[in-house]
Amino acid sequence: MANKQYSQSLEDYLESICMHGGEHVKSIDLANQLKVSRASVNKAINTLIDEGLVSKELYGDISLTAKGRDLSTKILWKHKLLRKFLIEVLGVDSDKANKEACGIEHSISDDTAVKLEKLVTKLTEE
Repeated sequence: MANKQYSQSLEDYLESICMHGGEHVKSIDLANQLKVSRASVNKAINTLIDEGLVSKELYGDISLTAKGRDLSTKILWKHKLLRKFLIEVLGVDSDKANKEACGIEHSISDDTAVKLEKLVTKLTEE
């Protein structure tokens, strides 16, 4: 069965929660990092709860479920891989590479990412 596709926005929330440790994350921290309103965070978190990707205490902290941790870890891996490729292989500026990796990470399949990782490893070992 194919993996369910989530919007770039929802994947950004998952990635942000993961970057904040994955447990006991505050809504305000997500709002600040993603530069969105608290209302936007609450709406996205409710969607992620419905999808079984996060849990939230009443008026409290946000935590990834096992399913959410698996998905967010994969998104973050793709981001880091793409950022490394852009900087170390293509010579893209760090800030630009970070922004572009964030856009590309949502578009590539896991299979493509694995192949890219092998290429990056080969090219950066020399």
